[in-house]
Amino acid sequence: MFSKHVLAIDAEAVAREAEHAIREHVLGDLKRRGAVIGVSGGVDSAVVAFLCARALGRQKVLCLLMPERDSSSDSLRLGHQVVEALGVASAVEDIGPTLTAAGCYTRQDEAIRRLFPDYGEGWRCKVSLPSLLDGERLNVSRLTVESPSGEVRSARMPLDVYLQLIAATNFKQRARKMMEYYHADRLHYAVAGTPNRLEYDQGFFVKQGDGAADFKPIAHLYKTQVYALAAHLGVPEEIRRRPPTTDTFSLPQTQEEFFFALPYEAMDLCLYAHDHRFTPREVAPTVGLTEAQTEHVFKDIAAKRRTTRYLHLPPLKVQSVQEV
Repeated sequence: MFSKHVLAIDAEAVAREAEHAIREHVLGDLKRRGAVIGVSGGVDSAVVAFLCARALGRQKVLCLLMPERDSSSDSLRLGHQVVEALGVASAVEDIGPTLTAAGCYTRQDEAIRRLFPDYGEGWRCKVSLPSLLDGERLNVSRLTVESPSGEVRSARMPLDVYLQLIAATNFKQRARKMMEYYHADRLHYAVAGTPNRLEYDQGFFVKQGDGAADFKPIAHLYKTQVYALAAHLGVPEEIRRRPPTTDTFSLPQTQEEFFFALPYEAMDLCLYAHDHRFTPREVAPTVGLTEAQTEHVFKDIAAKRRTTRYLHLPPLKVQSVQEV
């Protein structure tokens, strides 16, 4: 019988395993002195910070808080909660000027104006996908904008608009990673990655952005398990209650809206079921979907793996060479 309990964990045993691996990776394999973590105010980065502090000692952890123009004020505030709870070193690096110099915001606005010509100062935006529950959906993203007066408009994005908007937005993840590696090089530390299993498997990361890291201590854990681990480790409750968000666009936006199109609890169970060969009929009652809807989710899981496979690939070479 399939049930939600398939994702239950012994949190202390999982924490010990992760901490052992962190020590082996950072001090042994990588020969580094400590770890740098980009802390976003979300549960994933908080759990990674807590694990690193336990594994390496709080004196060997640096948490970076990296706001920009479109960041939620909650992200910075919650990031400070993580730092205060752990008593680790931290730094605030405003990446807004870097993004402005690289043309991130200008390129974003240029793409948006192809759909909404009057978009400008004081406007806000977000990108979303239709729900997986709407049958055989078209995977066509929608752009939603809000004027300074509060008027909301939405339209499907042509491919060229979507590609430019996302390409410009990806400057944000890459600028943050650049800053993490600056501090890692300065301190002879390793950079910790923060994707969970759902994000890692489905390609919900930017190549050479948040996908880049020296070690990824929770990439084997489903999001549901990360929350269980967060409670065990003592991650502040407000962070554990916060809905998963991209914190990328100026309008509030959940990860469900932008990429997964289902709540993480259902996506975790569907991913597990898909990989362990449970049928949609067996899974549907547990996740609260119909058999047909569950089948759509399974198809979407496989499709995302195909389309994001390139994110996981190393640089391709003409001939294989001996690795040092």
